[in-house]
Amino acid sequence: MVFGAAFGALHAGGHRSAGRRRVIRLSLCRPPGHHAGRDYYGGYCFLSSAAIAAQAWIDRTGSRCAILDVDYHHGNGTQDIFYERDDVFFASLHADPAFAYPFFSGYAEESGSGRGLGANLNLPLPLGTRWETFSAALTRALVTAQRFSPAALIVSLGVDTYKDDPISGFSLETADFIRMAETIRDAGLPTLVVLEGGYNLKKIGENVVAFLQGLEPHITSKTGLDFPRKKEHFSDPCRH
Repeated sequence: MVFGAAFGALHAGGHRSAGRRRVIRLSLCRPPGHHAGRDYYGGYCFLSSAAIAAQAWIDRTGSRCAILDVDYHHGNGTQDIFYERDDVFFASLHADPAFAYPFFSGYAEESGSGRGLGANLNLPLPLGTRWETFSAALTRALVTAQRFSPAALIVSLGVDTYKDDPISGFSLETADFIRMAETIRDAGLPTLVVLEGGYNLKKIGENVVAFLQGLEPHITSKTGLDFPRKKEHFSDPCRH
């Protein structure tokens, strides 16, 4: 299951956009991946699917990309992998690690290191965050990402920001996931959505579909998936 999730993200992330047409792809990953770092796992995560997809994009295109993590918890593993690199911009909106997992990572002062200095943006948010506060942080993250001039965007989508998620503490409504996606859509970049957290089993599907409808209004709850027909080699993002 772990390798299947990572392979799905890798396959989706390896596709070029078609000319100027905005391409949207979805990788339904389980388990999630954004807490898995270069040499560790945690938070139900064993391989960082978003990082693997980003590396696949770079291997295929030679172009920069950005990762936007909107999970309730900070994507410490994804940050760790790219913290010293300047070819991937990482932005994360999450609960303040002063009171939320992973506690040791996700603070605003973490901005990258070495060549990666300035390519990392953390926007920790308070307990009970509603759409107005989340929206302002999202806009800031996207504006900052655009200055990096990425050729593609990978969204680590966690729907544990939902108000009734059992292990989280934000207050987003289902309709807010539509608004979130519409804001992201306006960036106009080829976009891969990689599923991260979400633990209200009765609402996770509805919230994911709401997000997808914000990206592409014609999307319904029936989603077609395609699979690769041949094996391809992609490099390890942790070795760069």
